[in-house]
Amino acid sequence: MSEREIWKPDVTVAAIVEHEGRFLFIEERVRGRLVLNQPAGHLETGESLIDALVRETLEESGWQVAPSGLVGIYLWTSPVDGVSFMRVTLAATPVRHEPARTLDQGIERALWLDPDELAAYPVPHRSPMVLHSLRDYLSNGAGPMDRLQHVHFPAA
Repeated sequence: MSEREIWKPDVTVAAIVEHEGRFLFIEERVRGRLVLNQPAGHLETGESLIDALVRETLEESGWQVAPSGLVGIYLWTSPVDGVSFMRVTLAATPVRHEPARTLDQGIERALWLDPDELAAYPVPHRSPMVLHSLRDYLSNGAGPMDRLQHVHFPAA
């Protein structure tokens, strides 16, 4: 067996939160540049995908959400730094807003945009996955949540 480096993409979650035909987005600064993204972020050790989505959405937007369906799993490699991301995108419904909540560092604001407003919005998207996953959601909706499981096996 030859020695080779094992490829390990960063695992992230993203929320497509819809309310009355508008979608929740965040403006954030990445490497000093303002970009638009869905609420999204990395998993923390031992955290389920669903728990990560709920946490990241609250931390970045001030919205508590209830995940409602699986939109897609996307694999993308950044041409800027070569980092690969496996992004699990879930649909979610807004439950409650916490407007006084301090948002994560780097987050400028949360905002709601409909698809036409998004198309005309002047801030670039953080990655191609932002628009791609929204288009998938608009075309196909979201699949059942039971396809996403956090499995715990007893120690051997």
